[in-house]
This record gives sequence, C-alpha cells and structure tokens, in this order.
Amino acid sequence: MITPGQHLPFEIDLDLIRKLDRNGPRYTSYPTADRFVEAFGAETYRSWAAKRNIGGIHRNLSLYVHLPFCNTVCFYCACNKVVTRDKTKGEKYLDYLAREIALQASLFKWDPTVRQMHWGGGTPTFFGVEQLARLYALLRSNFKFAADGEYSIEIDPRTVGESDVAGLREMGFNRMSLGVQDFDPDVQRAVNRVQSPEQTFEVIAAARQAGFLSVNVDLIYGLPKQNLITFNHTLARVVSAQPDRIAVYNYAHLPARFKPQRRIKESELPSADTKLKLLALAARRLTDAGYVYIGMDHFAKPGDALAVAQAQGRLHRNFQGYSTQPDCDLIGLGVSAIGSIGPTYSQNQRTLEDYYASLDRGELPIMRGIELTADDLVRRAVIQALMCHFMLSKDAIEIAHLIDFDRYFALELEELRELERSGLLELDERWISVTPRGRMLIRSVCMVFDKYLRRERDVQRYSRVI
Repeated sequence: MITPGQHLPFEIDLDLIRKLDRNGPRYTSYPTADRFVEAFGAETYRSWAAKRNIGGIHRNLSLYVHLPFCNTVCFYCACNKVVTRDKTKGEKYLDYLAREIALQASLFKWDPTVRQMHWGGGTPTFFGVEQLARLYALLRSNFKFAADGEYSIEIDPRTVGESDVAGLREMGFNRMSLGVQDFDPDVQRAVNRVQSPEQTFEVIAAARQAGFLSVNVDLIYGLPKQNLITFNHTLARVVSAQPDRIAVYNYAHLPARFKPQRRIKESELPSADTKLKLLALAARRLTDAGYVYIGMDHFAKPGDALAVAQAQGRLHRNFQGYSTQPDCDLIGLGVSAIGSIGPTYSQNQRTLEDYYASLDRGELPIMRGIELTADDLVRRAVIQALMCHFMLSKDAIEIAHLIDFDRYFALELEELRELERSGLLELDERWISVTPRGRMLIRSVCMVFDKYLRRERDVQRYSRVI
C-alpha cells in the first residue's frame, strides 16, 4: 500500500490506457458544473454567505476573477472568452466588475480575509498594468489579503514585457501561469497562436527577477501537426527554463460545442495512438528532469508548494485545479465565474449581456448553482481524496460522514473490484489505493463514485480521460 508523506510513483501503461480510456469529468468540483440548476439564485447564495461561519467555524476566502477578453482567438480554446481589439469594451467590463465586487464584499464584511486569488480568462493581460493595478487595489479595499497568501494570474507572454511583470509583482501577485501549448511553428500556425520561445523565456526570467514565488507553464498534447519529434523539442526547451510547475493538458476536439475549434483541420490531428505516445513522452521527459507527478496533467518540482502539500496529505482540488488552500470559501467574480460557499456551488451569468443586465438591476449576477446533499458531500470527499492523494481511508470517511463505508458504497466496491482486476487499484479492509499504473486513469476510478453518471449517455458531454 502507498505510504502517506511520500512522492508517489506512477507508470504509463499504454495498453491499459487504451483499454480503459473513456469520456469523463475532470472533477474540479463534485457535483460537476453541468449539474447546477437555475432554481439556485442570488437569494440562496446570500443566505449561505450569511451563515458561512456559524458555530465558530472559520473559513478563509479565495477569489477567482474572470477577465474574458483576448486580442486574438486560439483555435483550440474552450474557455468563455470575448475576442476583440476594442479596449473600450474592457473598460466597460471593469466598471461592471467593480459593481459586482461591491455587492459581494458587502456579504463578507465581517470576515473578509483572503488567502488565495486567481485571475483567469480569456487573457487577463489583455488589460494594461495600470488597469489591472486599479482592479487589484479595488479588491484590496474591499477584502483583507493575508500576507502569506497565494495570488496568481494567467499570462500570455505575447502581451507583457519586463516592466509589466515587475508591475504585476508590485501589485501583489506571487504566482504566474504562462500559456505555451507548443513551440513548434507549424503547430502554432495551425492553432493561430504564434509565440516564440524567446518571448516565453524572457517573461520567466522577468518573473524570477521580480520575485515571483512560482512560475507554471501550460502545454497541450493532441494539437494539429504535433508529432513525437517536435513535441520532444518543445519539452526539452520548456525543461531548460526550469519552471516550477508544468501542466500537460489533453486537447479535446469538440467543434460542435466550441466554435473556434472548427478552424482546426481534423485531418491534421494526431491519431489516438500518437496522442497516447505524446503523453507518455511528456511524462517520461518531465520525471527524468526531476519533476514530481501531482496528478491528472500536473507536474511540479519536489520543493514546490503543490508537491509539498501532496506529500503532507493536504492537497486540495477546486475550480482552478490542484490547490494548497483547502479550507477556503470561493467567491467567483466576473462573467461565468464559479464560486463555492459552504456546501454550495454557484455560477455567474455566462454572457456579457446577461451579466450586465443583472448588475444594472443591482442584483448579484448568479445564473445557477446547487446545494449539496449529504450524499453529495460524502462522495465529494471520496473523489477529492482519490484525485489528490490516490488513496482513501475508509475510516476517515466513516468518522467524518457517519456512514458504514462498505455498506454505503456496496455497488461502487463491486465496480472497483473490476478495476482492481485490471490493475488500477488495490482494495483491502480499510483502504483503497490507486496503483502506479492506475494514477493516469484516476478520473476513471473517481467516476465509479459519481452517482450522476449511472447512464452511459451522460458521459458523452465530457472530454476523454486521457
């Protein structure tokens, strides 16, 4: 069995992945966002915000700020974005965002301590440093930011220079995520994102010079015109820059859902078998370079906060992915942003028109959400433990949720025994442990505990596990 406190080994078993790969959620939440209902609105949200610390329970805050604008469209993108070069649209958005911040801050004025914040998009650096600084100052005037908090921003290296990076650090950001995807020129042209390695490395160097605590680089495998030789070159160049974290995402080609993807030629996409080999190549190159496999698609240096949190058993997973801050209520700010207060999830309006209209009425722009049942909470705890630590103590779940694990999950345990026979996990009387071969397929293991996925047709809306 896996011993808590150690960095966990993993293996790439391509035959096993070919056999068991299927569509499934990424479990940044449970239940997943597609289960949210419109019956959950602003008043329900307000009621949970009012009682978040009842009974002496103290939960810090996390902020997510969605800045949806981009100068150009990347064809692979599945984010909620607005492609424009009209800066006045951005100014209007910031004005409305200020209104939402005021409404949200009024709900948390008695306990406004923020320990974590992330700005995503879109491209947050669509905005100039002065605009971003005003937004940061507005948040600081409405919330109390912990001195040792984790404050991150997504960066397009094509949109910032050394002085911009220094300005972001001066505001208070201490972590940065850079979109790279692939350095090969043919791949870049095929996805409409031309970005030189030099641009990227200059930003990484500037971040270190400015004192950022961590720099993350995002890559994507499965893009058009990718092959093992060119992707190996990309990996080598990324490793040479020594970012603290590297994410290697699977490109999910869903042109029926995401209009920009229709610009990608399906004939230029790598085969399913090549995609698996691209993933195996990335995993081997990164672990050979000393990176620790965190889970899903994330790798980190052994001394990085994510790797340390996992080794200490306190890694968490939320809408921004893996996190070191497990005890925060999340306030989602901006169009389509998702929040999580107490045992609830909520999502803002997904179009600018609806978002603006709600704020014009003086209302929180919440479109939908969900109040978790006792069953949701126990299943979320199980999925969290497996996603973050690849092992589960039945005793811990029984104590926290007052259930008999084997009786409550009798059906699920039968399905897990089938996965055990395939080599994904090991079951004993008190533990469920994912094997090194099973770690890459952790989503498949977690799907066993997802009561919303009992019908096969439900999984078709999701991307492939690998």
